[in-house]
Amino acid sequence: MSKIMAINAGSSSLKFQIIVMPEEEVLSIGLVERIGLPGSRLEIEYGDDQEFELVEDIPTHDRAVELLFEHLGSLKVIENFDEIAGVGHRVVAGGEIFKDSALVTDEVIQQVDDLGEFAPLHNYAEATVMRAFKERLPEVPMAAIFDTSFHTTMPAVNYVYSLPYEYYEDFAARKYGAHGTSHRYVANRAAEMLGKPVEELKIITCHLGNGGSITAVEYGKSIDTSMGFTPLAGITMGTRTGDIDASLIPFLMEKLNITNVQEIIDIFNKKSGLLGISGVSSDMRDVESAAEEGNERAQLALDIFYNRVQKYIGQYVALMNGVDAIVFTAGIGENSAITRKIIMDGLTFFGGTIDEVKNDTRKEAIVSTDDSTVAILNVPTNEEVEIAREVIRLSK
Repeated sequence: MSKIMAINAGSSSLKFQIIVMPEEEVLSIGLVERIGLPGSRLEIEYGDDQEFELVEDIPTHDRAVELLFEHLGSLKVIENFDEIAGVGHRVVAGGEIFKDSALVTDEVIQQVDDLGEFAPLHNYAEATVMRAFKERLPEVPMAAIFDTSFHTTMPAVNYVYSLPYEYYEDFAARKYGAHGTSHRYVANRAAEMLGKPVEELKIITCHLGNGGSITAVEYGKSIDTSMGFTPLAGITMGTRTGDIDASLIPFLMEKLNITNVQEIIDIFNKKSGLLGISGVSSDMRDVESAAEEGNERAQLALDIFYNRVQKYIGQYVALMNGVDAIVFTAGIGENSAITRKIIMDGLTFFGGTIDEVKNDTRKEAIVSTDDSTVAILNVPTNEEVEIAREVIRLSK
């Protein structure tokens, strides 16, 4: 029995799980939020539905790690930190350096830091947290699990942009994708549910949350994905535009009298998507409620969301020359039966039909009709378990 810590650091947050392996049993879960902001808070869930909350200013990620260790000990969640057999850190951007997960060394931490220009909201924080953990657990094996590594199997035809080729050679300007840890987990789990090796299946995985991406997984490998150089590309998301014409950037900057390009990129990232179209919310549930009450812009936002997902699924059916299974996951994909139904009702031509009774679930299930030639599955993602599995694999 091994206790593995799965760590997910963001620009102002630190999420964690402690997982007993190989049983994959969650011992504790929690987060530190609003790091460096007013109203910082540490939450830990453990034991038999026990909860701990601390509200105090937490100015840095290093302080967040210090408090996490302190209270995991005082609460007896971890009585002796020698019990920790490994730590896995989710890292958003691995660039072209990391084709796979990697054991954490000082060099790896520096490389993660250097790759911060590809994911400034995440990589810098992730490097800081890795250093903090390494200082406190110097003898414990640690692994960096990269969101982009699952997508490094994409062929050049799918990741090279139609730009002067030297921009790729000189600046590594290419498609990287994201959500790779989730896409890998749900593709493998779907194969298990279908009783077939993932190496024999063509699967389209739909990670639909506030951020969303679609991936074509052919015989266990990602061959294309909807997110691009950054997580801004692809489908319509909670606050992100998804795919747009790049010429809109100078056009809107002129119309809005914006001189700093970062300001328009922030609009595309934080004020667009479901929120921008509906004017209601970035939360799918709020947009659905507004649409039910007759809000036409909310209904348009929903229709655009469904439309963009359908288009990507259609693309990837064509790309793989067929599909065996379509998987829905993440906050919207797992929990919204109506979203799954509307998306799939527009794609019945290739042999997958939703069973409305089976689809009425938020749990793991095959939700297609028995006579469907393409399986449709609902698979709640578990990136933390995938991280723990990678720690075990690498530490061996």
